[in-house]
Amino acid sequence: MDSIDTLTRRTFLVSTAVLPVALAAPPGVNIPIGLELYSVRDELKKDLAGTVRAVAKMGYQVVEFYAPYMEWTADRTKEVRSILDDAGVRCNSTHNGLDSFSAAKIPHAIELNRIIGSHYVVLAHPGKTSGLDDYKRVAETLTKAMETLKTAGLSAGYHNHDAEWRPIEGRRPIEIIAANTPQDLMLQLDVGTCLEAGSDSVAWIRANPGRIRSLHLKDWSPEAGRGYKVVFGEGSAPWPQILDAAESVGGVEYYLIEQEESANPLETVRQCLVNYRKLRPA
Repeated sequence: MDSIDTLTRRTFLVSTAVLPVALAAPPGVNIPIGLELYSVRDELKKDLAGTVRAVAKMGYQVVEFYAPYMEWTADRTKEVRSILDDAGVRCNSTHNGLDSFSAAKIPHAIELNRIIGSHYVVLAHPGKTSGLDDYKRVAETLTKAMETLKTAGLSAGYHNHDAEWRPIEGRRPIEIIAANTPQDLMLQLDVGTCLEAGSDSVAWIRANPGRIRSLHLKDWSPEAGRGYKVVFGEGSAPWPQILDAAESVGGVEYYLIEQEESANPLETVRQCLVNYRKLRPA
């Protein structure tokens, strides 16, 4: 997710030490498949309840809200939680701007994430960066925020874009984030941007066992005019190998389909799910 649109915007407490075990599906059980709601952002702005019901009816089990949810009040978040419960879907994580991790904003992020049932407060974008020191400062912010989130039974995550895979002074920024944050901070892998930058998703998963607890299953094609317009399974991603690595090594707890460039988003995310089920039947 590369931009933030404007959107009119059950308490749980578990120890962080057991959080991954509590959420992860045991061997032989299907990993829940979800949708990053940025994929249907225009529909969501017009009719949040109707859009959530529509994707739930398709068979999605999880949704991920993005940064404008921070504009909600606690009462509005309770309404949204009721919509999710009625539709039979969960929100395991939210996407956030860097300010959500500040001392001023993190109490509100905690309040809303606990109400909606989320487990991970994910940094969706590091903001303006010009060198490795900027990424080190982002890692410091996340590390400090983790201490606060843990007291509320929550955890933090980092979501990559293509820039994190492109070396600066011989090192990839994503490696800086991973090396300078706690091992229990989730590294949410956006597959499409990793592909676009020419990096190896499977190698990254295997290099970070237990930290790839969710993935954005975004496909990408190098063919002119296709890029991120392709639906899941019709690009260049080696999905069988990626899913196998995520499940055997990465510690994946749930997947999130994401498709940002479609003239008919609801039909597109439906087709993405159909293709996903060819690899992982319900």
